[in-house]
Amino acid sequence: MMTILLPLLLNLAVLMVALLILWQVAVAIRDVSFIDAVWAYGMVGLAAFSAWQVWPGAGEGGITPHGWVLLILTALWGMRLGTHLILRWRRLGRDPRYERILGGAMERNGWSFAVASLLIVFLLQGPLLWFVSLPAQVGILGDGDSDPLGVLGWIGVAVALTGIAFETIGDAQLEAFRKDPASKGQVMDKGLWRYTRHPNYFGDATAWWGIWLVSAETGVGAWTIASPILITWMLMRWSGAPILEKGLNKTRPGYADYVARTSGFFPLPPKRG
Repeated sequence: MMTILLPLLLNLAVLMVALLILWQVAVAIRDVSFIDAVWAYGMVGLAAFSAWQVWPGAGEGGITPHGWVLLILTALWGMRLGTHLILRWRRLGRDPRYERILGGAMERNGWSFAVASLLIVFLLQGPLLWFVSLPAQVGILGDGDSDPLGVLGWIGVAVALTGIAFETIGDAQLEAFRKDPASKGQVMDKGLWRYTRHPNYFGDATAWWGIWLVSAETGVGAWTIASPILITWMLMRWSGAPILEKGLNKTRPGYADYVARTSGFFPLPPKRG
C-alpha cells in the first residue's frame, strides 16, 4: 500500500483542482446539479489517471489484466451513468434536492451561494468520490502480477455487469414512465421498480461491489472493502434514498402505499395487501 500512496494522493490532488474549477462554473450559473454527473465521470477519470501512471513510459510495470478489467468496468459504469445524468440535468434543469439543501444552509448560516456550494457540495464530494473509487484506483496501481483473472475476478466481472445492467434498465424504465403524459403525478411501480423502490441505487452499489471483487483478487485491493460498504450505506441511508423519498412522500399521492409494499433497496417480491 505504501508504494501506491503517492499516486493515490496525486489522484486526489488532481481531482480537487478539477472540482474547484467546476465550482466556479456552478457559481457562475448558480446551479450545482451537474455534480451528480461529475461523480460518475470523476471516477472514470481517476481510474484513467491511475492507468496513465502505470502506463509504460509514464510509470512502472504497465497495466495488468486486472487493471484493464477495472478500467473497462469503471468506464462502462461511469460513462453510461454520467451521460444519463448530464442529459437529464440539461432537460430538467435544477435539481430540487440541491435547491433545498443549499437554500436551507444559506438561510441558517447566512452563507452566500458560493460558500454553501463549496462547503456542502464540492469540498465534500471530492474526498467521497476519491474514497468510493479506491477499489479501481488501488487495483490498477497496486497489482504487480500479470496473471489473468481467476475465479474471484470473473465473479466480480459478473457482479459488476449485473449491477450496470440493473441500473441501466431501471433508469430506462423510469425515463419512459416520465415521458408518458398519463404518468404525471403517478408512482412508478412497473418493471424493476415493482421489486425495489431504487433499482438504480441497487445497481450502483452492486456494480461497485463487483469492481471491489476484481480488485480484491490483486491482494492489495482487498483492503479497500470500506469503499463499497460506504457507497452502499450512502445510497441506502444518507444521500440517496432518504433524501429522494422525503420529497416523493410530499409530491406523489399513493407513495406511502408503494413504500409499504415494495422493498427499499434489495429486489424482493412485493408484499401483498
